[in-house]
Amino acid sequence: MRLQDIKRDRTVTVVTMALGAQTLAIPAPLLREILDPLPVTRVPGAGPHVPGVVNVRGSVVPLADLKHVLSITNEGHDERRRILVLEITLGGEAAVVAISADAVHEVTTVETHLIEPVPTTAQAWPPDYLTGLYRGASGFVLLPNLEMIFANLANQL
Repeated sequence: MRLQDIKRDRTVTVVTMALGAQTLAIPAPLLREILDPLPVTRVPGAGPHVPGVVNVRGSVVPLADLKHVLSITNEGHDERRRILVLEITLGGEAAVVAISADAVHEVTTVETHLIEPVPTTAQAWPPDYLTGLYRGASGFVLLPNLEMIFANLANQL
């Protein structure tokens, strides 16, 4: 999803989640469900971005490590860990994917005029993988470009 696509509407509803000390926002319409941690089956030869798959109601779903993709420091896990199952568009077709979160915070509505492009000087985050960011209560909240991330990760599966 591109920034101009989000800004067509006055607001966007997102689910906020923690990855390490960083907060991310996922557009709520992409979310199918939030699950407790599941056993991960490692895929031999898989890259670090998509190290394995999970069984979601009988379907094999790739589980991406967005910490690795977005260069976010791994600060451990706690009992709030969750798996977010998403339905995104890849190559013009619907695809079910999963991402892990250290914690899921809330569903909130963000005014789109507050969402800004990622500054070109923000070298900590890969700009191709981010739609934009906005200032939340405890710092910047990143909006990952999930379609771009998973399109590039599909080559690793």
